Amino acid sequence: MTLHFETAEFDRRVAKARQGLAERGLAAILLFAQESHYYLSGYDTTGYVFFQCLVLTADQQPLTLLTRRPDLEQARRTSIIDDIRIWYDREDASPTDELRDILAEKGLAGACIGIELDSYGLRAHDYEQLKTSLDGWCELEDASALVRGLRLIKSGAELDYVRRAAELADASLLAMLDTAGPGAFEGDIAAAGTGAILSGGGDPAPSGPVLGSGERALLIRSATGFRHLDEQDQLTMEFAGSYRHYCACLMRTVAIGSGSEKHRQMFQITQDALSAMTEAARPGRPLGEIDDAHRRVYDENGYGDVRMAACGYSLGASFRPTWMDVPPMLFSGNPLSAQPGMVLFLHAILIDSPANLAMSLGHTIIITENSADVLSRLEPDYIICA
Repeated sequence: MTLHFETAEFDRRVAKARQGLAERGLAAILLFAQESHYYLSGYDTTGYVFFQCLVLTADQQPLTLLTRRPDLEQARRTSIIDDIRIWYDREDASPTDELRDILAEKGLAGACIGIELDSYGLRAHDYEQLKTSLDGWCELEDASALVRGLRLIKSGAELDYVRRAAELADASLLAMLDTAGPGAFEGDIAAAGTGAILSGGGDPAPSGPVLGSGERALLIRSATGFRHLDEQDQLTMEFAGSYRHYCACLMRTVAIGSGSEKHRQMFQITQDALSAMTEAARPGRPLGEIDDAHRRVYDENGYGDVRMAACGYSLGASFRPTWMDVPPMLFSGNPLSAQPGMVLFLHAILIDSPANLAMSLGHTIIITENSADVLSRLEPDYIICA
């Protein structure tokens, strides 16, 4: 069996989830988020693209997983789940009816049952089928935040994985900077960064890397079509180091060939914004204050009309299609208090579209008892890859 945490840690997580169910008056919860499966049991798969559900009851009944046959050994060998049920592909397959039978075995007919609706693991089609199967049989209540809220505060063992992910992210950035320069191919730069993570024992990131030069440096998302860098260019890199699925992100824009005074000025303002955001990330303070600091610096420097409306988000153990483990997002007015053990990605993104210039900086922090610990050991600088 491959478990990345001690069994006692899984037991504590399950106990807290059951306590949360009891406090909400829920008899059980239907878990569809792969992140929840991994957190509570260690179950590690990409099979969540098909219908599968982990059932957790408020009482001491064992965890039960309903999944497809290809994930049987996956569940047996990566998780603490003993009760694994299989539904088989066929023309008249109805896994939602089979799930209802499992709930009946557990004595949950007529009960109030939580469900994770905010998840890539539950397609709208499957949810409609599930409602049909359970119509009049039990009461469903959205409990998407129950396990997600527990995952927000990381244990010491989880933070060890986050720190290792940050080390891999640093190695990835250095590898990309070594590869970048006039005439370099974006695909080679991305490959160098990814290779550093994989050769260091890390995982393929849940998404990205977001990497682009020229006008593509202004893009916030990935776009297909790698190009060769010009003699005078810019390159934006946003990516995650990933270790045991725990992510730590970095973001940098660098100059290629030679820089410019305007680009350097954009760097200084963006560095000031990121510094102010990091200083605002304090335990006990609302997360919205981080974005207030972000907005203040950009607004005071005349970039209030082009800055982003949010400046980061939570990170954790995540699966495709994204490394963003949200909510929470970092936006002005978010009242959620920063707490020790939270892992946040802070990003300051400045896009000057008329000038065709971009400058983006970002790093991952851990909220500690007194401040914020920046995980990257690579200080932001105005880098020119010549």
